[in-house]
Amino acid sequence: MTYVVTEMCVDCKYTDCAAVCPVEAFHELPDRLYINPETCIDCDACVPECPVEAIFSEATLPEQYSEWLALNAEAAEHPIISLKKEALYAPGCTGPQPK
Repeated sequence: MTYVVTEMCVDCKYTDCAAVCPVEAFHELPDRLYINPETCIDCDACVPECPVEAIFSEATLPEQYSEWLALNAEAAEHPIISLKKEALYAPGCTGPQPK
């Protein structure tokens, strides 16, 4: 099983989740993060760190986000991120402003 980053991360790229991942499963795109299902160990450490609640367990992934499972499967095509960076708060973000 894996965790899945969904559309709430788009334009709201917070990296708090990547900083707590013990296996470097997060990969960075310009406007979002993905979780590599091949690397994820299903530890749940990332979920409480996401301020926009964009991360779901594959087992509890809401139907409206089902296509995000396949998108996250492309994670390995992008660079690994394992450190917290300044948050992206682009115009499409509906989450909280970075502090």
